[in-house]
Amino acid sequence: MRFLKNATVVSLAAALLFYGAMQNASADKLDDVIEAGKVRCGVVLDFPPIGYRDAKNEPAGFDVEYCKDLAKAMDVDFELIPVTWAERLPVIVNNRADVVFGGTSDTLERAKTVGFTIPYAIYYHQAVVGKDSGIETFDDLKGKRVAAAVGTVPEIEFLKYAEQWDTNDLYQGYQSENEVFLAVAQGKVDAGITTNTAVKPIAEKYDNIIAGPRMPWTTDFTSVVGPRKDFGWLNYLNLFVTHQVRSGRYQELWDQFVGGEAPELRIPGVFY
Repeated sequence: MRFLKNATVVSLAAALLFYGAMQNASADKLDDVIEAGKVRCGVVLDFPPIGYRDAKNEPAGFDVEYCKDLAKAMDVDFELIPVTWAERLPVIVNNRADVVFGGTSDTLERAKTVGFTIPYAIYYHQAVVGKDSGIETFDDLKGKRVAAAVGTVPEIEFLKYAEQWDTNDLYQGYQSENEVFLAVAQGKVDAGITTNTAVKPIAEKYDNIIAGPRMPWTTDFTSVVGPRKDFGWLNYLNLFVTHQVRSGRYQELWDQFVGGEAPELRIPGVFY
């Protein structure tokens, strides 16, 4: 009888240990965030108007609002953790943040370190043009004076077309995008190429500059970042991204901070 009693105790202890192990194995970042009652969001704040500090030095922008929306959807509080471009992945790996909203391109190399959701925002290059330039399409840039910042992707990509058009002599490179915008405003060039997110604030700053055509080269697909092995958390974040689109919130925030129609997040020939 004593042997049976001891065996029962041992079996019960083993069962409790197994149950505890199973509970720990099934828990993931989603459970952790809910239990903590707070989601910690890494956000880049030197990427206006997507992430920046407003006149009161408070965090603002598209990504900041996405963090707040996530917290609201989960019925938890939020903590904004300012990060640099270089800190976007380490802040997840070191568990300083639960998620990063930071315009992070979903490269295969980065995916070895962190997990990515489906795209939540897409950036592309776009021209700002003089109001009276007559430029409406990309082909209208042929024969026009075009500028971009030296050494940037817009310069590298546009010069390929300028070479085909034999219009290299009409191209002008500047050391900064601010110089490019000023050149357009002063009529030194007809168009300047930048990222689409900068178009709205520049058009609002200069009365004689308007939004121009989108550039035809590859877009930059960016994803929400989370821990690589937390599949439950990443699945939840994927669903959050789709609900932002389905509810119209994605378009609302894009229109507020960037302006115009929000980019299509679905990739032709791919499931999402």
